[in-house]
Amino acid sequence: MSQHILVAVAWPYSNSDIHVGNVAGSYLPADIFARYQRLKGNQVLMVSGSDAHGTPITVKADAEGVTPEEIYQRYQPRFLDLFQKLGLNYDLFTSTHTENHFKVSQSLFLALKGNGYLYTEEQQQWFSEALNRFLPDRYVEGTCYLCGYENARGDQCDNCGNVLDGTQLLNPRAKIDGSAPELRKTTHFFLDLAQLQPQVIEFLESRKDYWRPNVVTRSLGWIRSQGLHGRPITRDLDWGIPVPVDGWEGKCLYVWFEAVIGYLSAAIEWAQINGEPDAWHRWWTDPAARAYYFLGKDNIDFHAILWPAELAGAGQTFARIFEETEGKPLNLPYDVPANEFLNIQDRKLSGSRNWAVWALDFLERYDPDPLRYYLTAIMPETSDSNWDWDDFVSRNNNELVATWGNLANRVLSFAHRHWDGNVPDEISLRPADEELLAKIEAGFENVGAHLDAVKLRAALGEAIRLAGEVNAYLDAQAPWSAVKTDKAAAGTTIYTAIRAIDNLKTLLSPFLPHTCEQLHQTLGYDAPLFGEQYTETQQDSLGEHLVLRYRGAEAGGRWAPSALEPGRALREPAPLFKKLEPSVADEERARMG
Repeated sequence: MSQHILVAVAWPYSNSDIHVGNVAGSYLPADIFARYQRLKGNQVLMVSGSDAHGTPITVKADAEGVTPEEIYQRYQPRFLDLFQKLGLNYDLFTSTHTENHFKVSQSLFLALKGNGYLYTEEQQQWFSEALNRFLPDRYVEGTCYLCGYENARGDQCDNCGNVLDGTQLLNPRAKIDGSAPELRKTTHFFLDLAQLQPQVIEFLESRKDYWRPNVVTRSLGWIRSQGLHGRPITRDLDWGIPVPVDGWEGKCLYVWFEAVIGYLSAAIEWAQINGEPDAWHRWWTDPAARAYYFLGKDNIDFHAILWPAELAGAGQTFARIFEETEGKPLNLPYDVPANEFLNIQDRKLSGSRNWAVWALDFLERYDPDPLRYYLTAIMPETSDSNWDWDDFVSRNNNELVATWGNLANRVLSFAHRHWDGNVPDEISLRPADEELLAKIEAGFENVGAHLDAVKLRAALGEAIRLAGEVNAYLDAQAPWSAVKTDKAAAGTTIYTAIRAIDNLKTLLSPFLPHTCEQLHQTLGYDAPLFGEQYTETQQDSLGEHLVLRYRGAEAGGRWAPSALEPGRALREPAPLFKKLEPSVADEERARMG
């Protein structure tokens, strides 16, 4: 039976280009999972957008002397360009700077307030005399009071990964000018996390046997070691979503609070754009729906603790406020398959020092599927992993080209040459043929089980192992020589191999959608495996917004064994991948740093 699957993808700050660490951390895993669920026939809604209100955007805007909106509008089209080239099939990639997101965020705020989970409190916040303004957490840097890291941000330490109380930073300094700020009093709304703690613990306990240990163990351990305490959800800012309470002019919703609401607001925006304004309920209030959140480990606390607290606190009141009708509670995350970090050449990735592989730059020289393949093969699912240019070249040549690409090309080229461009039609399957097909077809269950569990490295490894089985079968049957003495036997071998390749094409298509679509067409299919992406401009009271959308059912693809018939007409085959010279690794390393 078809399920409703929400694929919620981490929102990038629209202040810089995207590197392979971002892609491996959340964007690619989400796309692989979404494509697989689409092939299974499930109703997938994959959403995300640019975080336009984060302080990294205002920091960059201040440094350049432009508005935060100019920064956001600069990077939004670059994000969409990358996602289309890489093949990330978002149903909607939008931004937090939309009228819809403002309304949804303010509605959830009011739901929490109405349910008694917000309170006001005077607090100390860093203030810059030189700049004559309060400083948001990311405008302050200093020494982490937990681990001693000297470049911790006011909201989080990138070294130990802990969420911080910015007022406790040691040796604080203003990010803009390096001056020493002072603490001054200001009043803000707080989310009463202490009151919500029992609900959050109960929720996390219910996920202990399913979630990755690095997510649930870390989250429960953090709560039990220090407990949940009230956390401010407003800030003294002039860029963001206004607090929807009279007398609170000049203050905005804190970005950590409102950015995660984007998963909900994007689903609502998608429904509105599609002319079905109530359709979002299928993914958000139907208890049978499942929501998967893809992100990096630095965002675990926000998605496994703080976001469930927001959702639980809003309850069914959100829908009543937003729609002025009785509503249902909002669904909590079904899974939060957070990835660890990707290092580059055995060093911590650093965009500011150009110790990174920038995704758009990569795609100027290489095709997208080799990038998707390599990042999946080294994906940091349970521990930090490492991008190595020599390893990239080796895996491209030995696995993509030699094991999989050459298999498909030599078999289809051979069939095209000896059977007039058709699948052989004089077929009498032998035990070896049936044994191979049984092994390959078992991949739909085995690879699918890994994909359902979001174990993408294991899923890809199993699919490539099966491609090796087909190569071993061909070595044993040797149709290249048998065609000269027993063309019928050679035809049976080639038919069996083509059916196996057709199966492998489907198994590999979530990982390698571009080349598998090419192969799908070569095998004589007309309907595409997947739908298509496109950009369009949406208009509201805040201005124009460029978004990425997706359309088209997977009419040509299904997660099931091939039913390829003998005699089917094939199209002219072409190589799927390019072999790379070893010198590529040295050339690429020279670009870095």
